[in-house]
Amino acid sequence: MTKGSAYVARHGDVTGYIDYPQEEHDIWRQLYARQAVNLPGRACKEYLQGLSALGLPEDRIPQLTEIDAVLQATTGWKTAAVPALISFGRFFELLANKEFPVATFIRRKEEFDYLQEPDIFHEIFGHCPLLTNPSFAHFSHMYGQLGLNASKEERVFLARLYWFTVEFGLLKPREGELCIYGGGILSSPAETLYAMTSPIPERKPFDLLEVLRTPYRIDIMQPIYYVIEHIDMLDEIAKLDIMGYVTKARQLGLFPPKFPPKAQAS
Repeated sequence: MTKGSAYVARHGDVTGYIDYPQEEHDIWRQLYARQAVNLPGRACKEYLQGLSALGLPEDRIPQLTEIDAVLQATTGWKTAAVPALISFGRFFELLANKEFPVATFIRRKEEFDYLQEPDIFHEIFGHCPLLTNPSFAHFSHMYGQLGLNASKEERVFLARLYWFTVEFGLLKPREGELCIYGGGILSSPAETLYAMTSPIPERKPFDLLEVLRTPYRIDIMQPIYYVIEHIDMLDEIAKLDIMGYVTKARQLGLFPPKFPPKAQAS
């Protein structure tokens, strides 16, 4: 999270207001319009309820104060404007304080379909709707508290839990259809369709130990997704001895990756 960024976050005035140029509002509008078509029937109902509660503008980048008003009233959360990339320590600290980090820049057109860095569309459109949900909000808070007290080595394993739930999680009720709750999918037009319709990736029932042992790459469509049965299952996961599972995962080691190595990766 501390590697160099190709983007520079925009800063607000003394009131927190950020003056985005029109071309960046246009990017938001185009991204919103595409996902407004892609998500019905694919996003989980809790996400769609949260999206409705937030009342996000379709034609401009929202101000963080607009988001905070709804989050504070529903789950006690708020946003925190951050640079393009922050340290793991800062990330966990914010979540532990019920503050969701939002990088105040938006992707360029050449990275319209998929962005490796979290931009404001990813953070606000992808994640904030579900932060109005008590189970999702509680899980995020618990995760921040765990990470804040974890060692550097333990945090690497915890990152996989976040990746395969909050970022790239799928949901399938026993008597229902597959749907999306992970913000990394919900904010990506390309991955929304890929995760739901492609025959290529595996879709496996959530298993905490297995999740902690599964490698991932941030720069590709995911080869594997883990599926929970309902959003309240996040409460059940939060009650598990997660750090005990981390210890066991470290002892057992990682599964072989289901993707080729990244070129020139260190």
